[in-house]
Amino acid sequence: MFRILVSDDIGAHGIDILQGADDTVCDVKTGLSPDELIAVIGEYDALIVRSATKVTGAVLDAASKLKIIGRAGMGVDNIDVTAATQRGVIVMNTPSANSVATAEQTMALMLAATRHTAIAHQTVAEGRWERSKYAGTELSGKTLGIVGFGRIGRLVAARAKAFDMDVMAFDPYVSEEIAQDTGVTLVNLDDLLSRSDYITLHVPSSPATDNLISTDSIAAMKDGVVIINAARGTLIDEAALAEALKSGKVRAAGIDVYRTEPPAKDNPLIGLPNVVHTPHLGASTAEAQRDVSAQIAAQVIDALDGTDIRNPVNLPFEAGPKFAEAMPYMALADKLGVLQFHMAPAPIRRIEIEVRGDVAEKLTRPIAAALLAGLLRNLLAGDINYVNAPLLAEQHGITVSQAKGVASAEYTNLVSCRVHWDDGSRIMAGVLFGGSEPRLVQVSGYHLDVDPTGLLLIMLNKDVPGVIGMVGTTLGRFGVNIAEWRLGRSEPGTEALSFINLDAEPPAEAIEALRSEAAIEKLLLLSL
Repeated sequence: MFRILVSDDIGAHGIDILQGADDTVCDVKTGLSPDELIAVIGEYDALIVRSATKVTGAVLDAASKLKIIGRAGMGVDNIDVTAATQRGVIVMNTPSANSVATAEQTMALMLAATRHTAIAHQTVAEGRWERSKYAGTELSGKTLGIVGFGRIGRLVAARAKAFDMDVMAFDPYVSEEIAQDTGVTLVNLDDLLSRSDYITLHVPSSPATDNLISTDSIAAMKDGVVIINAARGTLIDEAALAEALKSGKVRAAGIDVYRTEPPAKDNPLIGLPNVVHTPHLGASTAEAQRDVSAQIAAQVIDALDGTDIRNPVNLPFEAGPKFAEAMPYMALADKLGVLQFHMAPAPIRRIEIEVRGDVAEKLTRPIAAALLAGLLRNLLAGDINYVNAPLLAEQHGITVSQAKGVASAEYTNLVSCRVHWDDGSRIMAGVLFGGSEPRLVQVSGYHLDVDPTGLLLIMLNKDVPGVIGMVGTTLGRFGVNIAEWRLGRSEPGTEALSFINLDAEPPAEAIEALRSEAAIEKLLLLSL
């Protein structure tokens, strides 16, 4: 049974989904102080927040069971993502649920700033009729520069083109093909600043984007430019923008977000007649709130169940619609990591990974993360999983690289790895039969067909007559049934490697009896 804490108001749709789910208990406790949250968070497997709850390192230190943090919305500024990653907690958001609402708010701000809507409304409400004073300009024929061409940027572009605007975009992570498909010209940032009549911001808050709109960037813009920000307040140097608005360098601005919210009374943008202000309404539509609530609830439930992970912000690989396809390969890689750890005679220093096949090659990064998780889970204390395993491996000096020709086994969609310790190395390779059944098919020079699940007795012995019978007799004497026995040898008369699947765990006396046999050189019992 999973316990989920909802600490902010996410709306009834999501709460209904959470409370109706099997194997979950949902508690709604909004308005908790930091100390109150720290006091209760240790009881929960998942936490769902909006923007009010601050998920700090101290909160995460107390969250001994926490697996998932769900952000109902896009921005994760209120979550210490680095600390969550270190502790193996998945942080996920809902970037698409409010995309249409934010795109529409952007267009509303653009129109309101251009046509003096707010201040003209106020004059009429106060009994004045000043038509000539508030003549505006049209969007048609103007050039719109979009900084950040993700979901929201593309929706804004489609709406701007319906207003007959020329649209250009800056986004170093978007291909020319995507821009061409949407009828938008990709340019560098300098070109966008110098050529745009309107500039709208749609990038996340990060050190690289802090004060993106500054004194220097404003100087590079056209005189009379209009700036719209419905993304994040940290993107704008508010004092620099205020000076540009006063001088007329920037004709108008539409601002929905602020560096500090709510903005202080001495915020330099407040009170300027050529600024349209809204109180962070980008996602505030009935439809967006409903969709955000329902999406985060469904995402958290699926992640806890292990059926799917959608919209994670801190996994070391992309988890999209095909994550379910990756999971069997990750489970296989996890088992390879466990086996490599237990069979290595010394600390592992370096890992080489090779993934072959049309399906598996697309999954190299999640496969690598899973292999590291399996290896480190037995080495380090704490919760080790796909989120924090790559980071922890790096911190412990274990290097990971891709390689070619690691395994000699010939299978479709083969996952193989070579681990290195100070004086040696070992190769392991696995494959999925039927796309779901994991099999271990190579251990260095041994070619086998092993089911790496359940209780597994691994044995290295001299290749001499009578060993199989002796092992079977010994286990039988202690009431342990052999489910499957897979044996490989490089050549007759040397050493044989056996993987023996058992129906029950042998008592310590059985293991000691086997180890005392002269023909058995190494013996290892694992539960996979």
